[in-house]
Amino acid sequence: MLNPIEGEIFCIDKPLRMTSFAAVKKVRAVLRTHLKTRQVKVGHAGTLDPLATGVLLLCTGHATKRIDELQAGVKEYIADLRLGATTPSYDLETEVDATYEWQHIDRALIDRVLQEQFTGSIEQVPPSFSACKIDGKPAYKLARKGQDVEIRPKTLVIDEIEVLQCGLPEEPTLRIRVVCSKGTYIRALARDIGVALGSGAHLTALRRTRVGDVTVDQCLTLEGLVEKLDHETYVSPEQAAAERLERERIENRMRAARQKAERAERAERKLAKQQCAAPPKRVSQIK
Repeated sequence: MLNPIEGEIFCIDKPLRMTSFAAVKKVRAVLRTHLKTRQVKVGHAGTLDPLATGVLLLCTGHATKRIDELQAGVKEYIADLRLGATTPSYDLETEVDATYEWQHIDRALIDRVLQEQFTGSIEQVPPSFSACKIDGKPAYKLARKGQDVEIRPKTLVIDEIEVLQCGLPEEPTLRIRVVCSKGTYIRALARDIGVALGSGAHLTALRRTRVGDVTVDQCLTLEGLVEKLDHETYVSPEQAAAERLERERIENRMRAARQKAERAERAERKLAKQQCAAPPKRVSQIK
């Protein structure tokens, strides 16, 4: 039986053009219907852009407390780049705004640049079209209004980066695999790779293939998860609350017992120490 109130973690392969919040909203609506209550918390562990697909972890109930822990896991991406052109969003959300020469780029240059400049600890300025907060407002809202957005660089770690496919010299296309830390923007990485190659670049496709220990082949499609949820049985909110209360009572009793035993042990050690430190009693001699 599923217990969404106590907490479940669902792993989905987010579809293209759907926001992470829309996936959360869909699953939350399904759970509310089956549990017959609106008191169902659902959140995701790490945003995926609408134009990205792949691993998205959805947490429910008390499992939402694990979101920060899950977000901290190492992530793996497969990214497609087009060299010689840039867009304001660094992906296909916006139109090309500038083009550059790319004929000077070859595979040897790419390999050298990736290993020398994009491996290990690096500094990265997040995209203007991102959820980073500027004076309390998401940067993308300001960017879409045409306002200038200044975001401070962040330190992150690229554990691995390698070329999977290279269309050069015929086509300025590149597919790379990236294993990186939390907070890495692959769109910004595409931008910076283009600059490092003496050209420009933007993202044309992105797939997150791993978050922590969860790989994309372990994930359900969103439609598959919804179908699974429609055929599951559930612990009711009332039963979940009663079971949690009983667990808390047991835990409190066990905690109280441990504390009592620890106090007794400390008192026993203190008494033993005092006895060891006490001077020996003098025995009177009878003549």
